[in-house]
Amino acid sequence: MAEHTTDLPDVSTLTIGILGGTGDQGRGLAVRFAAAGHTVLIGSRSAERAQRAAEEIGARGADNATVAAEADLVIVAVPWDGHRALLESLREPLTGKIVVDCVNPLGFDKQGAYALPVEEGSAAQQAAAVLTGSRVVAAFHHVSASLLLDPSVPGIDLDILVLGDDREATDIVRALASRIPGARGVYGGRLRNAHQIEALTANLISINRRYKAHAGIRVTDV
Repeated sequence: MAEHTTDLPDVSTLTIGILGGTGDQGRGLAVRFAAAGHTVLIGSRSAERAQRAAEEIGARGADNATVAAEADLVIVAVPWDGHRALLESLREPLTGKIVVDCVNPLGFDKQGAYALPVEEGSAAQQAAAVLTGSRVVAAFHHVSASLLLDPSVPGIDLDILVLGDDREATDIVRALASRIPGARGVYGGRLRNAHQIEALTANLISINRRYKAHAGIRVTDV
């Protein structure tokens, strides 16, 4: 039987923090969640840079540590190279919170994008290994930053795969994903399956380059 968004919790009052919120993916998610009525906190290593980015969308900017401490739910959208170090530095303020990891460990060469090996299995599993007191969920890997940032695009036609070991946490993130017009949060399995979700981004990049598109994913019969 299909699960419907009406079965999901009300997340409309959540304050959402985005670590690495000055990058395209982080800013794009911030734009859509602010438009949906959420209080959005944009984080960066530089509080000044974060504030500049936040002012453009009616959000608030601060350093990553402040955002981690004040947000109800935190999205990690930092470059892969700084992923582990950032999370290790924020272990305490992130304790007890839902942490949504959308980082894709990718390399690029003349043949295009490819998935990088991760000792823990995936970026999300690395986050869970570092943030042992947090509720880590993997989601938002395949959302086009260009579409998120484009005000002429009213809705985004895709399903957002949500993975995790905490059913309540994945339901909250599914509900949050569905706050983006046109999108739908779909449970995609346990956190141990996050590797192939992260790696699939390389295939989508190849599709987008070949067809000059902003490809997403739809799951049928759900």
